[in-house]
Amino acid sequence: MRYGRLVPIVGSSPAASDWRRVLVVLFVAQLLTAIGFSTIFPFLPNYVEHLGSVTGSPILWLVTLVFSVQAFAMMVASPVWGALGDRFGRKRMVERAMYSGAVTILLMGFASSAEELVGLRLLQGLTTGVMGASASMVAAAVPRERLGYAMGLMQTALLSGVSVGPVIGGFLEYAFGYRAAFLVTATLLLAGGLLVSTLVREHFVPPSREGRRRGIGGFFEALGAVIRSPFVASIFVVRFLAWTGRSMIIPFLPLLVAALMAGAAGAGLVTGLAIGASSAAGMLTSVALGRLGDRVGHRRVALVCAGLTALTYLPLAFVTSPSALVALYALTGATVGGVLPTLSALLARVTERGSSGSVYGLDNAVGAGARGVSPLIGGAVVALAAGAAAEPGASAYAAVFLAAGACFALALAMVALLVPARVDEAAGGVAR
Repeated sequence: MRYGRLVPIVGSSPAASDWRRVLVVLFVAQLLTAIGFSTIFPFLPNYVEHLGSVTGSPILWLVTLVFSVQAFAMMVASPVWGALGDRFGRKRMVERAMYSGAVTILLMGFASSAEELVGLRLLQGLTTGVMGASASMVAAAVPRERLGYAMGLMQTALLSGVSVGPVIGGFLEYAFGYRAAFLVTATLLLAGGLLVSTLVREHFVPPSREGRRRGIGGFFEALGAVIRSPFVASIFVVRFLAWTGRSMIIPFLPLLVAALMAGAAGAGLVTGLAIGASSAAGMLTSVALGRLGDRVGHRRVALVCAGLTALTYLPLAFVTSPSALVALYALTGATVGGVLPTLSALLARVTERGSSGSVYGLDNAVGAGARGVSPLIGGAVVALAAGAAAEPGASAYAAVFLAAGACFALALAMVALLVPARVDEAAGGVAR
């Protein structure tokens, strides 16, 4: 099969398009995006400290803002972009996310202060959102009975990039400085956007305007229709819990590693190994568990994997060595690989194909909101565990794993109680 030709997407019907080609192009584009973003993500706190503050604000506060403002901005903007995708075409939304990401990341490499970096992260959150845009396009093109496989493949692209990016970023920062990493990331995002622009042609058929409100009223009407769909709100809550549990660990993982190693050299390398091992494990399980969900039901796979994830986080709260941390954290990556893609597939199963932009715009907002609040929750857990200590120790940082496990345990309970088994029994079409 050759992929050099334009890929048509006619309307919203998978039968009218070669969905496999669409999936391949979006897989590669998401892989490049994931490598790029994860190249700069691990050292952002160090970059904030390197830039310094021009207003005298505490560096810890600016580090928190750098992570949180982007997430909260994306939470607000994603539903808007998703609804626009349903009206004007989903390919445009993927291109918008990638090209605007390339520009904002490039500008970050030339930031002159931490406050300027915070402003650019805010702009990034308002204008990007590659994951949501790509998921929307996949959901509109792929047959319902293959969505588990497709979402698992997109998760594999994400995790593959996340496993490679930190290593590339660490090398670039060490050899050439921070700016080189931002330049490489911008180039990768630009390349992903060009792939979509040149290899995918979308013959988008706008929805009929009959009976549809225009303007802001129509926008909120479309989002309201999605949220009122059976089981959608419950799945969004579960997605929020899963993203919160996964995301709250990242800001404190480097600090935990440094505490375990007692200031010894190589803490950054161990942190990269832990993130890379976890992502690689998720990469290996995502597609397999997505396929399994297509056969036995995505709800069933989500239940089992959420429970296993909650259990695997428990021993991490008592870890005492870097090697044990890397091994156990890799295990959590393998189980999370069966949670997020299956929940994405469930969303597509319980909603209409023509509303995929709104669905995954809202889903991206849910994930962004979780990434915004998770550092705050994690920080509160660390402070509570540290008590009156002047500086948190390894045990205080490791307490975040207990909170993450609790999030997945709650997600398990919500899927079991609020998402009925008949969702798995619906074959094709929309589960009702």
